Amino acid sequence: MEDPTTEELRIVQKHREDEERERAGEPGVEGDKHGRRAERAEYLREKLEERARAEEEAAAADREPGEGGDAPTDARTEDA
Repeated sequence: MEDPTTEELRIVQKHREDEERERAGEPGVEGDKHGRRAERAEYLREKLEERARAEEEAAAADREPGEGGDAPTDARTEDA
């Protein structure tokens, strides 16, 4: 089974956050638990968004020759 993509994980966390925020309105201890879970889901979603941006930046850097990488080397060498 393949690992989920960053985008799939972001979607899952957004759904969890929404569900837990809904349940956070419940009175008492249960509402508090759901509030903390919603905060955790939001935090994880934000971290996944950061990861997605980093992946996009890395992909863009790979596509742009001469940017952010080593300079191309000449395959010829001089033996003296």
